[in-house]
Amino acid sequence: MTTHEPEITEPVDLCLPDGRLNPAAVGWTRRPLHRANLRGWGRSKRWEYWGVVTPRHIIGVVASSLDYAGLQSVYVLDRTTGAEHNREGLTPFARGAILPPSGGAGTVSASGGGVTVDIDQRADGSWIRATAPGVEVELTVPLPAGHESLGVVVPWSDRLFQYTLKDLGRPASGRLRLGAATYEISAADSFAVLDHGRGRWPYSARWNWAAGCAPGRAVQLGGVWTDGTGMTENAVFVDGRLHKIGEELRWSYDRADWLRPWRITGERLDARFTPFHERVSRTNLGVLAGETHQCFGHFSGWAEIGDGERVELDGLVGWAEEARNRW
Repeated sequence: MTTHEPEITEPVDLCLPDGRLNPAAVGWTRRPLHRANLRGWGRSKRWEYWGVVTPRHIIGVVASSLDYAGLQSVYVLDRTTGAEHNREGLTPFARGAILPPSGGAGTVSASGGGVTVDIDQRADGSWIRATAPGVEVELTVPLPAGHESLGVVVPWSDRLFQYTLKDLGRPASGRLRLGAATYEISAADSFAVLDHGRGRWPYSARWNWAAGCAPGRAVQLGGVWTDGTGMTENAVFVDGRLHKIGEELRWSYDRADWLRPWRITGERLDARFTPFHERVSRTNLGVLAGETHQCFGHFSGWAEIGDGERVELDGLVGWAEEARNRW
């Protein structure tokens, strides 16, 4: 289904003074323009997720406040051996977590359970440091001049809504320490993806997300959670320039065999995703529970960016996932 989504070009508050969704905030942006002035407690969710792909490793860093709990984590996949290193820390009621209202600005901080995440966000880039037993990540992620990101506000109602900022293909450099081994990360062949989220969610939720990058190209795709809202989070990036795909896409994959190829299709997109590794994450704390299958792999296919011009997706590396949450 094709959508007609307004582009927002000026700063805007996500919420009205009474905490309901600001109608003027519903739309999409090419740079962070929303201020998530969320009020209240119980359904508000805030998170920062940085995914980093290097020739040898895939790294995931999370800092979040889910109201009932704060979750901070560091995940590392060794692409050569398939070995996973996953460290998570839960903090009751997200005590001490700092998650600023605007994407790409301010300090992010979360710690607990032996995991610490600190992110310094400035106009020229972000500096990420995450530590956990046996794992240490230090990254510099500059913001290239003219680089665009996709911001979208998804409205379920005037009291339930989500602002998501997806920033893909940022160069990343630094180092990764695993036990006694240290690995250098070079911006020449490594990239970072940001998922910045702020909103008020229904108790039960499900979504699909896919992101893939290669030099000069990236693709960002989402599904299920946006269906029927009139908004989508689909886009292609070419040399840092965003090309919005305003349609709901069809996702096809095998929930009995997550490593079989995935297909994501629409009038302006035909993407094939071939996984090489499945990461499974499960949480069950009673009122707070979830299950995510995140597959890492390679993309192929094409996306149309206007006037019939197609961008090839072959060679993009990244992930595709399904998440189901009660939170």
